[in-house]
Amino acid sequence: MITAFSPEKLRYLTLLARQYPTVQAASTEIIRLQAILNLPKGTEHFMSDIHGEHEAFLHILNSSSGEVRAKIGDCFAQLTEEAQDDLATLIYYPTEKLALVADSLEDMAPWYQETLNRLVALCRYVSVKHTRKKVRTYMPAEYAEILDEMVYLQHSDETRQAQYQSIIDTIIRIGQAPQVIEAFCAVIRALTCDHLHIVGDIFDRGPRADIVMDSLMKCHNVDIQWGNHDVLWMGAASGSRTMVATVLSNSIHYNNLDVIETGYGISLRPLSVFANEVYKHSDTHCFHVKLTGDAASQYSEKDKLLSARMYKAITVILFKLEGQKIRRCPEFGMDDRMLLDKINYADKTVTVDGVVWPLEDCDFPTIDPRDPYELTTEEAQVIQQLTDSFRHSEKLQRQIRFLYSNGSLYKVHNGNLLFHGCIPMNGDGSLMTFSIGGKERSGRAFMDYADRLARKAYYDKRGTPERRFGLDFLWWLWAGRNSPIYGRDRMTTFERRFIRDESTWAEPKNPYYAHYNDPAMCDMLLREFGLEGPHSHIINGHVPVRAGKGESPIKGGGKLLVIDGGFSRAYQSTSGIAGYTLLFNSRHYRMVSHQPFAGKWNAIHRNDDIKNESVIFETLTERVHVAHTDEGHELQAQVDDLLDLLHAYRSGAVTEAHT
Repeated sequence: MITAFSPEKLRYLTLLARQYPTVQAASTEIIRLQAILNLPKGTEHFMSDIHGEHEAFLHILNSSSGEVRAKIGDCFAQLTEEAQDDLATLIYYPTEKLALVADSLEDMAPWYQETLNRLVALCRYVSVKHTRKKVRTYMPAEYAEILDEMVYLQHSDETRQAQYQSIIDTIIRIGQAPQVIEAFCAVIRALTCDHLHIVGDIFDRGPRADIVMDSLMKCHNVDIQWGNHDVLWMGAASGSRTMVATVLSNSIHYNNLDVIETGYGISLRPLSVFANEVYKHSDTHCFHVKLTGDAASQYSEKDKLLSARMYKAITVILFKLEGQKIRRCPEFGMDDRMLLDKINYADKTVTVDGVVWPLEDCDFPTIDPRDPYELTTEEAQVIQQLTDSFRHSEKLQRQIRFLYSNGSLYKVHNGNLLFHGCIPMNGDGSLMTFSIGGKERSGRAFMDYADRLARKAYYDKRGTPERRFGLDFLWWLWAGRNSPIYGRDRMTTFERRFIRDESTWAEPKNPYYAHYNDPAMCDMLLREFGLEGPHSHIINGHVPVRAGKGESPIKGGGKLLVIDGGFSRAYQSTSGIAGYTLLFNSRHYRMVSHQPFAGKWNAIHRNDDIKNESVIFETLTERVHVAHTDEGHELQAQVDDLLDLLHAYRSGAVTEAHT
C-alpha cells in the first residue's frame, strides 16, 4: 500500500531520490549523519577588534588562544616544557620554524622522524571530535590520502607498524618531509578550532588589515559580525566618497598607510599633489600625524609637513561631504553635526549646541563661507580619483565581497547572540525606535532592516536611488547618532581637531552600556532574538574592557561577555592588557586574557608565546553534542527527510533507481 504524501512533499522526495537513488544509499547517509550528531560539539573561538594587528591576530588564530599548546601538554605530558614549546611554535609557524631548524642541524632525518611521529599522534588526539571524512576535508588535496593513512593506520600488529614506519621513511627519503609537516600543522590548527567568530572591527589602527582578511578567507568555518570600522571600509569600497575620505583621514592621522598603498595598491599621489599646492601656506599645527616607534625618527620634517597638509586637506573634504549627506538625509537627525556653517571667520569662533568656542585653526583656503559644504573643482577631482582607486582595487574588492558574503550585522548561533556594538536603548531601558526608511523599527526588526540596507550599498545597481541611500546608510552606521555598531550620541571629529577645550570632545555612549550589567536587561534582549536559557549569552566587542582598573569582561550576571580584543596598541593603554578572546567547547565557556605580543620574530626564534590567563567561567550541566547545536538541528532535519525517503521507497511512493 502506498502511504499518502502531500504533493509538495512527494515532489521534494523525488528530487532527494536523485541524490540518494536507493534504499542502501539513503540508509548509509542516515547512519553517517547519526554518527555526526552523537559527536561532541567542536570548539568555537571568538575574537574581536583586531584593528589590523596582523601579527598578534595570526598568532592567536594559529594557537587558538592557547588551545593548541594545551592539547600538546595533554598529549605529551612526558615531554619537557621546552620540547612542548618547540612543537607549539612549529605548528604556529611551520615554514619559518622548519627553515630555522634546517640551519641548525646537519642531519635532519632524525628530527623529521621524531617530529612526524609527534604530529601524527597529536593529529589523532585532536581529531576525536570529528568524523574521518571531516578531518580529510582539512587535508591538502595532494597529501590527503597519505595523511589520512598515517592518522588512521592502527598499530595493532607488527605488519601495521612496519607499514607506518615505511611511510615515514619514504617521506623523508624522497624529500617531502617539510611539505608533509606543514600539511599536518595546518590540519591540527584547523581541528583545534572548529568555528571562528570575528565580532567586528578587522580594519583601521594597525598596519595590515589586508593580511588579516587574507587569513580569514583561508579559514574553513568563519563568520563576521560587522564592526563600525568594517562598515567604513565596506562603504569606501562600494564607492562612497565620504567614507573614502574618512578612511584616508584616519589612516593618515595614525600614520597607517601601508594597508592602503602596499596592501591594496591605492596611490595617494593625487592627494599629496593637491595638498602641497593648495595648503602650501596653510596653518597645519592641528594636523600633526601620530608617529610612534621608529617612524618618529625616520620621518623628516618635510615628510611630517606633507603628511599634515594631506591630513588637513582630506579632513576638510570629509567635513564638506558629511554636511552634504546630512542635508540629503534629514531622517538621520544629525543637523547639529553640520558645523562648517557655524564658523564665524571674523572672530575665529564656532557655535556648537548654542555655545561659542574659539577655534585653534581658522585657515581654510577651500571653504567658501557662503556655501561651506560645496567642494571646489580640484577637491571634487581628487576625491573622485581616490574613490575610483578604491573601487578598482581588485584585492580590496575581493576581500569586501568576502566580508559581505560571510558577514552580517548580528548572528544568532548555538544559543548565543553576537553583535559588535549595542542594541540601541533609551534611558529607561526600553528599545530605541528609529524611523529611518519611513517606518518605525526597534530591536531585532531594526537590525534586520539595517543589515538589508547595508547590502544595497554594494549589490544594488550603481546610480540607483536604492544604492545611493544604502551608501548614505552605511555612513550612518559608521558615525550616526546611536547607530548599533557605533553606539554613541555623536562623533566629535571636528571638535577634536579645532577646539582645545576637551569637554567638547565627549561622545556619550548609548544607554545600552549603562544597562548591560543588569541580568534582566540581558534576558530581555536575548528573548528579542529568540533566545533564552541559562547558557545563552550576548557576546560584544567594540568597547575596551579596562582590565587594568579591575573591570571584568563578564557583565549582566554572566549573561553578557565583552571580548574587545585589545589587539591594537593604541587601545592597550586603556585596557591595560591586550584584550580578551573566548572559547566555547562541549563542556564549558572559557575567557582568555592576553598580554601584548612580543612579535613574530621572538615567537619563532625564542618560542615566545603570548602570555595569557584562562578562566573557565561557566561549566555546562551536560556535555554538548552536535545534536544540540544549530548544525545538529539542520542535520536532524536531513535525517528526518531521509527517513521519509526510505518510507517512500518501501511503500512504493517513490521508485528506487535500477542498479
